[in-house]
Amino acid sequence: MKLSTKVIVSIFGILPFGIISSSIAQEENLVPNNGFETVVGKLKALGCIENAEGWRSPTGARADLFTPTKTPEINTPENIYGKEDAKEGTNYVGIVGFSFGDAMPRSYIMAKLSTPLKKGMKYCVKFNVSLAEASKYASNQIGVKFSAKEFGTDSKTAIIEKTDVLDSKNKIFSAMYGWEQVCGVYFAQGGEKFITIGNFTSNENTKNEKMKKDPNNKKPQIIAAYYYIDEVVVTMITEDAVCDCGGQEDENPYSTTIYQKVVNVNDKMPAKEQIEMQQTFYAFGKSKLAPAGVQSLDLIVSLMKANPDMKLEIFGHSDAMEDKVGAEKPAYADMANRRVNDVMVYLTSKGIEESRLIASPAGSSEPSADISEADDEDLKMAKSRRVTFKVR
Repeated sequence: MKLSTKVIVSIFGILPFGIISSSIAQEENLVPNNGFETVVGKLKALGCIENAEGWRSPTGARADLFTPTKTPEINTPENIYGKEDAKEGTNYVGIVGFSFGDAMPRSYIMAKLSTPLKKGMKYCVKFNVSLAEASKYASNQIGVKFSAKEFGTDSKTAIIEKTDVLDSKNKIFSAMYGWEQVCGVYFAQGGEKFITIGNFTSNENTKNEKMKKDPNNKKPQIIAAYYYIDEVVVTMITEDAVCDCGGQEDENPYSTTIYQKVVNVNDKMPAKEQIEMQQTFYAFGKSKLAPAGVQSLDLIVSLMKANPDMKLEIFGHSDAMEDKVGAEKPAYADMANRRVNDVMVYLTSKGIEESRLIASPAGSSEPSADISEADDEDLKMAKSRRVTFKVR
């Protein structure tokens, strides 16, 4: 059962302007040739990922492209590593996600996005995996890394980086027949131009399990977890939209309370005082502005335009539970910074130069002055989920 959202309002007066709502329309898939169906030239062997238009491997261990062909090793649906129908179309690619003792070097696939990711925006990321029957192992940690610059080395080495999108449970993908989906949300830092798929975690921190050989499978086993990959999707979605992961995304079980404090200001107050009275408050794990938050920012915009020498420091705050949950679930991570980014995006969209804005994510280290001893824990957390302002 889906919980309803509770809004707690502390009213000190009504702000003298209307409510403005804003949203960002969903965009198309940013991954070119996302099903690997567009092929340049003739495929004759393994390791020909670069024949898939727009794709390549960022290390010396080249990924494989599979397509209907007379060459048995790279054919679909049956090839050297197993038999699998494409998720869509006829083509897919293959990578080594894990190998015991690095007996087989890992491989990756990388593509340039059609447009760079936008700072603070929310993206729904999906791709499909299937463990090839020749695999002696299966592993977890198969995910996505976004980057502003492309990875590139001729060495057959693993890329060890923080993974940006993993399966919600980071499970071991052991299904050899049919496809499983990796799906999650990514909040952009801004300027990411490349998507890379593979295992970015050390062997020591990669879980694996040994697979029993199917007696009906005559293909020789390889000492690796070899995965077919198909249908890669990256779309920008609105802050309140859900990335449809087929039930993988958890409903928010932590808090449904949104605190809101509306303050009374008048023209006789100094601009600095009017601005520093403003706060924006948020739902748990969200950075989307509530209507009252939009009102506060519109007031700040008008005062900053009237005072062109004024600079504004923006403090982003989270509650302690968000910080704790965010350490395990990327969808809830770095909320203080994301709230600051969201406010800055709004202010700059209204004509305030970014050079006049100072970002100061504070996390949960500074309790709200609005918290009282009479508040229960849920209300205390709701009051902590905020953005505050200081004129410089």
